[in-house]
Amino acid sequence: QVQVAESGGGLVQAGGSLRLSCAASSDTFIINAMAWYRQPTGNGRELVADISSVGSTDYANAVRGRFTISRDNAKKTMYLKMNSRKPENRAFNYCQLSVTEYNRPSDSIVTWSQGTQVTVSS
Repeated sequence: QVQVAESGGGLVQAGGSLRLSCAASSDTFIINAMAWYRQPTGNGRELVADISSVGSTDYANAVRGRFTISRDNAKKTMYLKMNSRKPENRAFNYCQLSVTEYNRPSDSIVTWSQGTQVTVSS
């Protein structure tokens, strides 16, 4: 019912910038909160940043001041601008969407993207 497509992943040098995009395709759902998660190889997913339906944002301490999460409701797209990236091994970034179906406004549904690979070289 809700399809999520990510783009913008890849390899970036330390100190460089990268922007991830997460676009939702849905005619019957309203996108509420959105969030970005990171999952290094062999580890669990950890919250990077989130943004509410009205634009309020929150960041993990490790990325605060360097990353910026934003959303374009008209395009049903969320962005994560990552500046001053630090070296790290390959990790996958996932976008998480909290959506509400028009016909069931009291029930929220959480859906995930398939992940975008990001590697930051030294």
